[in-house]
Amino acid sequence: MNLTSQVSQRESPPAETPRLHRGFTLRSALSLAFADVSPIVGLYGIFTLGLFAAGPGFFWAFPVVLVGQLLVAGVFGELASRWPFAGSVYQWARHVRGTTWGWTTGWAYMWGLTIALSTLAYAAAGFVLEVVGVSQPSRMLTAVLAVAIIALGSFANMIGRRVLKILVVASIVCEIIASVGLGTVLLLFYRENPFSVMFHGVNLGGMSSGPMLTAVAFVGFSFLGFEAAGSIAEEVEQPERNVPKAIILGLLLVALIVMYSSLALILAIPHLSQVLASQTGDPVSDTLTAHLGAGVAKPLLVMFVIGFLSSFLAVQAAVSRCIWGAARDRGLPGSGVLTRLAGRERLPVYAIGLTGVVAAALVFLGGSEFYSVLVNTTVVGFYIAFGLPVLGAALARLRGRWVPGPFTLGRWGAPVTYLASVWIIFETVNVVWPRTMPDTPWYVNWSMLLATVVLGIIGAGVYLKVRSRIASPIGERLAAQSATGEPAGGAQ
Repeated sequence: MNLTSQVSQRESPPAETPRLHRGFTLRSALSLAFADVSPIVGLYGIFTLGLFAAGPGFFWAFPVVLVGQLLVAGVFGELASRWPFAGSVYQWARHVRGTTWGWTTGWAYMWGLTIALSTLAYAAAGFVLEVVGVSQPSRMLTAVLAVAIIALGSFANMIGRRVLKILVVASIVCEIIASVGLGTVLLLFYRENPFSVMFHGVNLGGMSSGPMLTAVAFVGFSFLGFEAAGSIAEEVEQPERNVPKAIILGLLLVALIVMYSSLALILAIPHLSQVLASQTGDPVSDTLTAHLGAGVAKPLLVMFVIGFLSSFLAVQAAVSRCIWGAARDRGLPGSGVLTRLAGRERLPVYAIGLTGVVAAALVFLGGSEFYSVLVNTTVVGFYIAFGLPVLGAALARLRGRWVPGPFTLGRWGAPVTYLASVWIIFETVNVVWPRTMPDTPWYVNWSMLLATVVLGIIGAGVYLKVRSRIASPIGERLAAQSATGEPAGGAQ
């Protein structure tokens, strides 16, 4: 008998289980997944790193990672169809594998995404200051502006789903026009390098593993966030069918845009060999400025601001639902407060507020080196949270316990799940593997492993404190209420 069954016998489920209102369509869920991944954030965050690590041939890391992440997205689609509840990976891991797996997944996801909020706000603040002409801002000024961005973003998420949908859709339109538009202009009018350059790799050293493995790790940083549609599953109309579509299409659309823009940028870089040899500067902004003039600088920065802000809104919506879902199961300290809903649309405002407060506190904790630590912690949190539900689904299939939902991969389900498991293990090791970067403090190089150990120890302590009161999984509680005729609670 597993822990979930023991707990189910120890305490009766509540008479009413709170639910979130339906307020999102397929298009809304797709928009949220798209914004969470964000082509601008994905491209700008890793382009220079990948180019300097493996030369123009780093482009081929994109299709490799895309195939791997599409396997994961397919598994997520099947899991979301079975258990369309608030919290995505937390719910999937818990239902498919048990309370301990689910809680561990949720812990990694909550921390990874909450830390991501601080890094997104900090980056957006830096771009805003450049837009208004502050070229060398103090760290305190950047931090204060980042906190203001966190506060405004949290307020926008608390107002209501309509405001969130409008802001996310508007930002997506800007991102697509900017990314695809600029890429097309560069390909048609400013191509500096032949297509053959895409097959040239440069081993520049400085890394403890091969350049393409490093490029695959960097690209792995950018193709994350497509599971966000699953976090709002309870709020999506016909989630069993719409959420899987949003997860898969969100990843695919962003990946294609990022690949198109990357191809255009690589082919348009002036004096490519010199750029690779110097390993300095910002190839993205330098290339656009060289071809389109200095006047493109501010519009480019505004585009970056929009991309990072839209990603912030989507990430906060996703992580707040995970916190709320875990609190509804009484799996977190302060669950009585965190599970409360407020406002006309019955939103998890306390969970949203908690993410804002923690993200704001993290902004003030250190300088640029600590910022790198935060980014690394975000990445490892994502991959742990991705890996556990995928591995859980693989174990369920191996033991013959998998029952598909309305969305299913059919006969391809088993091989896709097994391949996704192999991929997620490989990429997690590849991403976490310490790479000795020149002139970088040791704790930055080892920050992913250190963060895993530290947050793992803290999480173990929290879990031991709350596990005795954790309720049975929401799917079981709702099924029990349906069988006895008790109300499920909450508006649908």
